[in-house]
Amino acid sequence: MRELTDLTEKTLRREEKFQGRILSVHVDEVLLPNGNTSTREVVEHVDGVAVLPLDERNNVLTVTQYRYVFGKTLLEIPAGKLDPGEDPVTGALRELKEETGAVPDTFLPLGRIIPAPGCYGETLHLFLARGLHMEGQHLDPDEFLNVERIPFSEMVHRCLNGEIEDAKTVAAVLKAKVQLDL
Repeated sequence: MRELTDLTEKTLRREEKFQGRILSVHVDEVLLPNGNTSTREVVEHVDGVAVLPLDERNNVLTVTQYRYVFGKTLLEIPAGKLDPGEDPVTGALRELKEETGAVPDTFLPLGRIIPAPGCYGETLHLFLARGLHMEGQHLDPDEFLNVERIPFSEMVHRCLNGEIEDAKTVAAVLKAKVQLDL
């Protein structure tokens, strides 16, 4: 088997297919490392943030909301999209307060993830929030969700047994498990 030193694919032609509020779709013809060409269907999405909020008893503030694309409700950590030019920390603190009403004393980065690199252009910035103070929730007009406190150990178990399917939630919970050794 021959190993290539440069795996870069070069864009030859781009055809814009859709431009929406938070995403766009284009189809590209690319030159492959071996000299052949192929097609890449790409969804560009604004970057997002997600926060794992842990209270003083090591309960996670979760949100359950209906996800239209999958036709069911999902248990997730608070998350949302970044506004144009918005710093990820600012966006994450905003989303946490809007969705749960929580404001943290301590706010730490858990890194970034790329949810679906095969066709989806989005980076998610993950954070851990501790020392929570509860204030008022401020949901967007089209946002409907329930907030629940779930023990961190139960969240780990649910992630590992496949009960929690949301990638950002699984990643944040397992990263925090390793970093905090809870």
